[in-house]
Amino acid sequence: MFQGRSFLKTKDFTTHEVEYLIDFSIHLKDLKKRGIPHEYMKKQNICLLFEKTSTRTRAAFTVAATDLGASPEYLGVNDIQLGKKESVEDTAIVLGSMFDGIEFRGFSQEMVEEIAKYAGVPVWNGLTDEWHPTQMIADYMTVKEEFGELKGRKLVYCGDGRNNVANSLLVAGAKLGVHVTIASPEELFPEAALIKEVKEMAKETGSKIEVTADIDAAVVDADVLYTDVWVSMGEEDKFEERVNLLKPYQINRELVEKINGDYILLHCLPAFHDTQTEYGQMIEERFGVSEMEITDEVFRSKNARQFEQAENRMHSIKAIMAATNGHLFIPKI
Repeated sequence: MFQGRSFLKTKDFTTHEVEYLIDFSIHLKDLKKRGIPHEYMKKQNICLLFEKTSTRTRAAFTVAATDLGASPEYLGVNDIQLGKKESVEDTAIVLGSMFDGIEFRGFSQEMVEEIAKYAGVPVWNGLTDEWHPTQMIADYMTVKEEFGELKGRKLVYCGDGRNNVANSLLVAGAKLGVHVTIASPEELFPEAALIKEVKEMAKETGSKIEVTADIDAAVVDADVLYTDVWVSMGEEDKFEERVNLLKPYQINRELVEKINGDYILLHCLPAFHDTQTEYGQMIEERFGVSEMEITDEVFRSKNARQFEQAENRMHSIKAIMAATNGHLFIPKI
């Protein structure tokens, strides 16, 4: 069912399989907190392939692999010849012959799919420009920890509606019966084909999918507010355009005061909520903006769960690796 499968995008997995991964993540988190060993991948060797820099993904895979009894090996963009002096196919065959599993974080979804095609071992997508599936297990795990169930909850994503996080939230939410609203300027709406596909998935779970430019109306009955950076890696030349487009979609006090009832805030990080980074200082100097997708006040509020969400990256990645490469007994689900 899971053993030997790659984890490349959430829509490759059924509703029950995604639910299992979330519940298994919560179980492994409990084992970790109580100091109970769970070395389901003892003596395995795991390759961590990174084209893009990372804090949480690299740390999560490293700690998760170690906790599972495996040995992780990091290969950065300057360590490999992937697609440069050596084809993706040849690289995948070689790495697959030496490692028991491969994580890839980079630009092209086609590349991670090709690695999985030729590696002969499970491949886990740590992020591409199109999808961010490991993030989704952590995100919806965090929501379930907070509310006790997922079905019927409403998640509102505010910002760039056609990036990998927004795409992935739509698919995973539709699989899980979560109502997902993308609040975004029309220029940054998700692809029409994806919306059509996700709405078809949602018919089976009762999920409601909405895309709107009206952020004020969107957030009124939200259980979860979610945002991400305004400019993704590789799009740095679009800063001025994105700042101008997305200023009205900032999560700030005025916006959250429109919410009826309790809510939690999620952000996959890094977040540009102040000017305590070189990036933040550059944006303030160039555009006069000291807070981007979220204000510092809301980022530090009692509703914020972004750091619990960040920790859950490790537990959920551990669940994904163990389920697909740990030879577990998993009844048919």
